[in-house]
Amino acid sequence: MGRRSTVARLLAPARRGHPWRGWSFSAGWGSRETLKVMLVEPELVAEVGVDVARDASGLWLHPARLHRARPDLSNADVPCWTSPPR
Repeated sequence: MGRRSTVARLLAPARRGHPWRGWSFSAGWGSRETLKVMLVEPELVAEVGVDVARDASGLWLHPARLHRARPDLSNADVPCWTSPPR
């Protein structure tokens, strides 16, 4: 809960015209439960850890894990990530 509170204070609410406005998000595979989401601006840089396991379509099998927020960096400081070749 501590990390969530720290990150929440660093996020800015989505401005008008956010591309995901009006979407609904599922709680998980096979679930009919929808998640309540609050859209934010994609401006916060964070370090995350991910497992390299992917399914046959290339989707990650496991969620990313937050290591720490990096408010000292801007989006311009981070190189654009592209998918590795299959």
